[in-house]
Amino acid sequence: MKSTQNIVIVGGGSAGWLTAGLIAAEHDAINNPSIKITLIESPDIKPIGVGEGTWPTLRATLIKLGITETEFFKECDASFKQGAKFAKWVTGEEDDFYYHPLMLPQDFGKVDLSYFWDKFSKTPESSGHEISFSDAVCLQEAICEAGLAPKTIATPEYGSVANYAYHLDSAKFGHFLQNHCTHKLGVHHILDNVIKVNSAQSGDIESLSTTSGRVLEGDLFVDCTGFSSLLLGRHYNVPFIDKSNILFIDTALATQVPYESDADAIASHTISTGQKSGWIWDIGLPSRRGVGYVYSSAHSSEDDASRELEAYIGPKFASLDIREIPITSGHRETFWVNNCVAVGLSAGFLEPLEASALVLVELSADFIAKQLPACRETMDITARRFNEVFKYRWDRIIDFLKLHYILTQRTDSDFWIDNCRPETIPQSLQDQMTLWKYRSPNNSDFDSNNEVFPAASYQYILYGMGFETTPQFSFKKAEAENLAKAAFEKVALQKQKSVNMLPTNRELINKILEYGMQKV
Repeated sequence: MKSTQNIVIVGGGSAGWLTAGLIAAEHDAINNPSIKITLIESPDIKPIGVGEGTWPTLRATLIKLGITETEFFKECDASFKQGAKFAKWVTGEEDDFYYHPLMLPQDFGKVDLSYFWDKFSKTPESSGHEISFSDAVCLQEAICEAGLAPKTIATPEYGSVANYAYHLDSAKFGHFLQNHCTHKLGVHHILDNVIKVNSAQSGDIESLSTTSGRVLEGDLFVDCTGFSSLLLGRHYNVPFIDKSNILFIDTALATQVPYESDADAIASHTISTGQKSGWIWDIGLPSRRGVGYVYSSAHSSEDDASRELEAYIGPKFASLDIREIPITSGHRETFWVNNCVAVGLSAGFLEPLEASALVLVELSADFIAKQLPACRETMDITARRFNEVFKYRWDRIIDFLKLHYILTQRTDSDFWIDNCRPETIPQSLQDQMTLWKYRSPNNSDFDSNNEVFPAASYQYILYGMGFETTPQFSFKKAEAENLAKAAFEKVALQKQKSVNMLPTNRELINKILEYGMQKV
């Protein structure tokens, strides 16, 4: 019946500090003597330093933490992200691309625009469309293609013209969160190495022993120790569920590419370019680009992958520091055991295709903060709910990532061919694909309110890659057609207005760094 008062977070980085900060902010730790939050991290372990893409959820997270958007931009080398551009994923040709924007299709929920886009924009002489799905139903592709920001300097902090997330320097973000959490939220910070996990008779973790002789007792322990999974994996021996039979990517070659000049354009979207055995990410920050090739070692040698990355980057490649990062796609069998819960890489990792790693950290930390067990008696109930929610989320994210591969028309390498083999596609995704032959994805296709990716995201990927849906049931076509025409007209006007009024991504970031944003 002892109340949960002492929370120990093992590991720093984005996962550790976001978890510490959200719990501290939710429970006013700096003014509340009944709760203590301690984060211990090793001084000898450097963070991985990739994972620079985020989801729009981070805006709400920063607000909860009491961080101003101006401060965030100045300290984290941040830029705006309005979605992802997938180049060479369908045919592999130079003009092959589609977008997954961060805005819902116009009037989503009122009218299904996918049917009318297919009907109105198809050219009679071919099976193609005069305008892409995302460009027809949303203004964001046009903004991104023009290199524009999602707001103006007159837009208040965290406000927007178009929905957005961020690109950021993950190392700077971790240091920024550390400073904010320790100075403004009351989180206690210890630099030390954990050498032993001490168990109580109940099987709970009682305390941690460190190299300096400390013994850290706690009521709840949060494992943010990255791939090593010191508490959940090593101490509790929770099995790792390998998903490499579905997602083949297992190696990353990562680097940082300087701009030619301070005036170079900053893309306001993540660029993901398909290669022979994987894909290259390209993320624009104000000071440099983060670029990396994630590939399947079963389909490519490191030398071949390095040559593909060099061809993408160009002559600068020879002077760059290239880091190799092993990836094992999958997750722990369960995430909360006894009084220990894993957040971040200690819970699992999937290829960084849709910035799912950081959003899972946010969602996990928010769940723990809001549903922090009052005492040990309630902890197993909370743990069971946490495990149910996050097992569902991991499964759906795996389905969504695999979706990007199974509609490709590329046959230039075994990597793309193998990704389309039915035995590599989860049955849950196969079932959805069968349904979507006859109706487009909608919210009724998902039986939980814990979706990370909404039905609209599935529409963007499906119709961006040329999937065909042929409705088999009649509906109020005249009424729906009028709504659809009005929606398409709205989008066209919004695009015209936005392209004329919005600054470039770099112009806005420069103004933010010089003048700051307007307070809400």
